[in-house]
Amino acid sequence: MTLVEGASPIEECNASDFGAAEDLRALAAQCRPTIIRGHCSDWPLVSIGAQGADAAMIYLAQYERGARAEYFWAPAELEGRYHYGAGPGGFNFSRETMYVRDALSRIAANGLDGGETGYLGSLSFDDHFPGLEIENSSFLVDGHVRPRLWVGNRSTIACHYDGYDNLACVVVGRRRFTLYPPDAIGDLYIGPIDHTLSGQPISMAAGAAENAVAYPRYANARARALILELGPGDALYLPKLWWHQVEALEPVNILINYWWDGFSSGRDSPYAALLLAMIAISERPAREREAWRAYFDHYVFRQNGHPLAHLPEQKHGVLGPLAHGNYGRIRTLVMRMLRGG
Repeated sequence: MTLVEGASPIEECNASDFGAAEDLRALAAQCRPTIIRGHCSDWPLVSIGAQGADAAMIYLAQYERGARAEYFWAPAELEGRYHYGAGPGGFNFSRETMYVRDALSRIAANGLDGGETGYLGSLSFDDHFPGLEIENSSFLVDGHVRPRLWVGNRSTIACHYDGYDNLACVVVGRRRFTLYPPDAIGDLYIGPIDHTLSGQPISMAAGAAENAVAYPRYANARARALILELGPGDALYLPKLWWHQVEALEPVNILINYWWDGFSSGRDSPYAALLLAMIAISERPAREREAWRAYFDHYVFRQNGHPLAHLPEQKHGVLGPLAHGNYGRIRTLVMRMLRGG
């Protein structure tokens, strides 16, 4: 694992610095990307992958159970850059649903002949590779957080964010991550939120050849980028909402990741609140939006502490701790409003 020359510094530690999942929770509370060197170096898949990509693919095939998945592929001239384009659905790549074993064979063949590039993304271990996690699992995540597998050829996955914390473990090949902090969103020129490559909106500027002319503010984001390369055995803790472009650098690459939200109070996501705020506030007059910003800062972001800190706790009502039943009380109020009651 090395940092790319000229990149901004990033926190780095060794796997031995962590003892259990509680350490990862403490790291997540800081919302700071951190490289964990050697975190998965003792996994059999890492050791077998060191013998060559073919050995790793044979190892994976032992656990494959005949399920089907979506396979993404692009012609060789695109060099694995998956983005919008003139192809099916307005993208420059194609999708096919096929048996995982056939997709693995196709990826292996691509790695040999340098033709098309392809990948399988976010494959559930439980559905596609049951048992693989027995010897290839992270001690830093709770057992209910299930691993996912990514396998493919050389590729560049467009800059996007995830709504969950992410532990990304590189097991075969090398990965280059380009990271931008959440507040760089205004300089990244984000594309549509309802017509996306694979679920999340992407930056139109990051990685675009014409970004200096078409996206002048992108220079601000580029100056703040963290660029790093991870090799087999290394892991990256990536906080939720951090923008990241991911490049798989070898003919065949395999990554295992874990997504989780360790600070959720219930099943409602912050993104749902964002969408509701968009329809309720975004097109109101500028001065009214500023007024609502003050209320959000006071009640939600709590820049000055708890909004009822001046009153005894027994007087806090639904603004008391969510775990004390107030999550359900507030949710009931919201659902009643949404129903027009």
